[in-house]
Amino acid sequence: MEYIKRDIDTLVLEVSGSYSAVIITGPRQVGKTTTLRRLLGEGCRFVSLDNKENRQLAISDPELFLSLYPAPVIIDEVQYAPELFPYIKMEVDNGAPAGSYLMTGSQMYQLMKLAGESLAGRVAILRMSGLSQHEIYGSGECLPFTVTLCALQKRAQYGTPADVLGQYERIWNGSMPAHISGKHENRDIFYSSFIDSYIDRDIKDMVDLKDEFLFRDFVRAAACRAGEMLNIHAIASDVGVSDDTAKTWLGYMEKSGVIFYLRPFSNNLLNRTIKKTPKLFFFDTGLVAFLTKYSSPEILMNGAINGSILENYVVSEIIKTYTNNALPYYVHYYRDIDSKEVDMILESDGELHPIEIKKTASPQTKLVNAFKVLDKASMPRGTRAVICTRKDLSALDKDTMIVPVWAI
Repeated sequence: MEYIKRDIDTLVLEVSGSYSAVIITGPRQVGKTTTLRRLLGEGCRFVSLDNKENRQLAISDPELFLSLYPAPVIIDEVQYAPELFPYIKMEVDNGAPAGSYLMTGSQMYQLMKLAGESLAGRVAILRMSGLSQHEIYGSGECLPFTVTLCALQKRAQYGTPADVLGQYERIWNGSMPAHISGKHENRDIFYSSFIDSYIDRDIKDMVDLKDEFLFRDFVRAAACRAGEMLNIHAIASDVGVSDDTAKTWLGYMEKSGVIFYLRPFSNNLLNRTIKKTPKLFFFDTGLVAFLTKYSSPEILMNGAINGSILENYVVSEIIKTYTNNALPYYVHYYRDIDSKEVDMILESDGELHPIEIKKTASPQTKLVNAFKVLDKASMPRGTRAVICTRKDLSALDKDTMIVPVWAI
């Protein structure tokens, strides 16, 4: 098995050298624990709260638990024992050295809440995603995605070109380290096991789940609509649950990092015409391809979801370029009552950068006509882009870049 260097490694080392407590959060199996143990594991104890005996001790007697596992220690899936946080706070306040408490957790929202309540101002929190395209296929420095010629040329220099099929192979394979590294070569078995583990370890801890198979069908129904505007009623109808249940289950999927939303762009000058519904995305396109039963990249490339899964891939990859640098990102989409739509709007340096995402290798000027709606916004419209399956970096005009998906 080959270890794939993570773009976030430098930040992990940086914060562990200056904070007594560090939390790395993100979905299951994205490499949180592997990264910590590889970078900081030497001379550091390790304990996982996935182990029910360890978890019970941490809950019932947190002081004893921390005595048995004194700092420096890596505590895996720390959200299972919120009782630990006040005691870790006391240790930090008493002068615990930098890197004393290194923690991971897959229930992101719960961890943020716990950290905010007990360790506010005392903990560094980093968010980790699945492998980025840059980590798997690229080289050089990981930079936040921006729509400027100089930045795009640099990205293209460090990326590895892919034709249309090659790009869909990347989408189909996904971003999970254990599969991409070769540790688990059989993709179908890996993703099937991932879903089993996710339901057993995350969902059952958040909800009294009476029918695991129904929830599995629900996750599949949501995957069929990845990259689309959220339609709770349609997803609920597919599996025969109420809209309220669907809303609740989607909330659990978001809290555990399996899905995320792209919120609609709005400001005071555009509010009357904008749809308020978010778009639904999955953190990993390999999981989407598995759940929607596409058996090969070729079939996926020509299948009904080829456009929406490409959009899912592009949006998630752009967001990773920010989270891997521990930077906030301001990404939205636009759709109005006249069906004018902008797939993605990146807010950067006081400008709005509209982005269209298309499977085509030969984008036409008409693709960017909808960008004009942003001229009414309170922020100026900056350089725009079409991200597509073209083989090389190009331009439609001086204001519109054509960006290959492989160069993100």
